[in-house]
Amino acid sequence: MNMDMKQAEKEYKQPYENKEKLTPFITCIDHTVSRETFSLLLDPVTDLLVTFPRPNEADLPSYYESEEYISHTDAKRTLMDKVYQVVKTYSLKKKLKLINKLSGSKGHILDIGCGTGDFLSVCEKDGWKISGIEPSKNARNLALNKITYKEGIKKDLSEYSDSNKGKFDVITMWHVLEHVPNLLEYIDSLKDLLSPQGYLIIAVPNFKSYDASHYKEFWAAYDVPRHLWHFSEKSIRHIFGQYDFVVIQTLPLIFDSFYVSLLSEKYMTGKSNFISGFKTGLLSNIKAMRTKEFSSKIYVIKKR
Repeated sequence: MNMDMKQAEKEYKQPYENKEKLTPFITCIDHTVSRETFSLLLDPVTDLLVTFPRPNEADLPSYYESEEYISHTDAKRTLMDKVYQVVKTYSLKKKLKLINKLSGSKGHILDIGCGTGDFLSVCEKDGWKISGIEPSKNARNLALNKITYKEGIKKDLSEYSDSNKGKFDVITMWHVLEHVPNLLEYIDSLKDLLSPQGYLIIAVPNFKSYDASHYKEFWAAYDVPRHLWHFSEKSIRHIFGQYDFVVIQTLPLIFDSFYVSLLSEKYMTGKSNFISGFKTGLLSNIKAMRTKEFSSKIYVIKKR
């Protein structure tokens, strides 16, 4: 790819005043939809990777139009589908336990990128007042069939007006922040919507993990161009710190290394290699017990 670094830096709004040059980090292929090639550029100040070129917002939805994009379906066709759904069921219980432990009382939760609505459903059944955001019409329709509060899911964050300021006791983004085109503006909006003592829970892949370094350009969690940003703990702390947020806790998503490694094996070798993928996922978690660089991490964040 011919890399226009000046154009990349023009597109990327950096969250600090003194700009430094973006530097090439790795080149990846879109394995899910287009087979197009994209570059990941490193911001040396924030330790953030930026996908380039970035599809414009009108074209971006087309990169999600695939039956392989599992978070927008409840599919159980393939082994990968079944593994994903089993892990999702277990993870839902862990997520609910986390928000109940943090909040103490069951208030109002906003789940951004709620997908097919499973997390909102378990929250509603547990006594939470729920709201959600899901751009995908198909996923949104599936979600609405699982909840009783039919006005609870909107298409976009902009549908929440000034009257919603400080409304939410918990805002969750489970593997969503990496998809947001207008990153800095979005974080600013989250600050407005979160109550003064509320919790923001962000889960994102971690490109500092062992499985990322092992699979390199085939690491499935790069997922270009749907993932526009690629985070490390440093980048999360730095960027959210600019908006007077503070990370108060980090937690691992243990199962992500296995799922990502299984998918990465398929991208790298052209076939599903369960044993090799499982070994790499396990090794990634073992190494992360020392380094804390898990394949994906949850960040519990509050206003300063």
